[in-house]
Amino acid sequence: MAGLSSDPLAAGQPLYSSSTTQAHQFGEKMSGPGAAVYRYCKAGAADLVAGNWLQAPAQLANHQNIACAAAAIGATSITVTLGATAATANQYADGKAVVTITPGLGQELNIVGHPAASSSGTLVLTLAEPLRVALTSSTRLDLCPNQYNGVIQSPVTTLTGAPVGVAPYIIAAAEYGWILVEGLAAALIAGTPGVGLAVVLPGTAAGAAVLDGAASATPIVGRMVSTGGDGECNGVFVTIG
Repeated sequence: MAGLSSDPLAAGQPLYSSSTTQAHQFGEKMSGPGAAVYRYCKAGAADLVAGNWLQAPAQLANHQNIACAAAAIGATSITVTLGATAATANQYADGKAVVTITPGLGQELNIVGHPAASSSGTLVLTLAEPLRVALTSSTRLDLCPNQYNGVIQSPVTTLTGAPVGVAPYIIAAAEYGWILVEGLAAALIAGTPGVGLAVVLPGTAAGAAVLDGAASATPIVGRMVSTGGDGECNGVFVTIG
């Protein structure tokens, strides 16, 4: 039976299973059959389709470059003011607050959790480690969710989040499972790229990758193992990692 392992750990949830119970940290990496590499994730609001390329949760512009209340070195929480989009409880748990404008420029603050907050409201973020550099009212931050908490199908034409992998099986909406991030996968292809050629996201069809060089495509996500067939799931060596 196919399974996952990571020296010295064993997988708490089998490969090819979808579960309502979280068994690993988001993004935890395991090795599987054929030396493929998988990461643990939670599906977004829709089922993840086998063979589809996936991206991280869509970015929220109103949760970027936001103001922060002053906080001293050693503080274990910070208070930010959201733009005109509400936040659900723990939406950014296991994610990061990234300081974009000094004071504190370049700090990445690991978020343990937070309550819900209304549109344009204040949000208190509990941090995993104390602040290393003091923040002031001039500081600005981006709130970045864990890239594997709420993954979705890669959209057509324009990415709204970073590519994260391929769904090797169906993971039900809001459930937990494993996505392939490196190694041989059966992956949806748009067009007919030749064997050995690079493919990129976004594609010309939802959940599909296309031949490198398409006008709207940027990140290389893998290389063809077999010749592509338009609308088919072909062999692709995934290189997202």
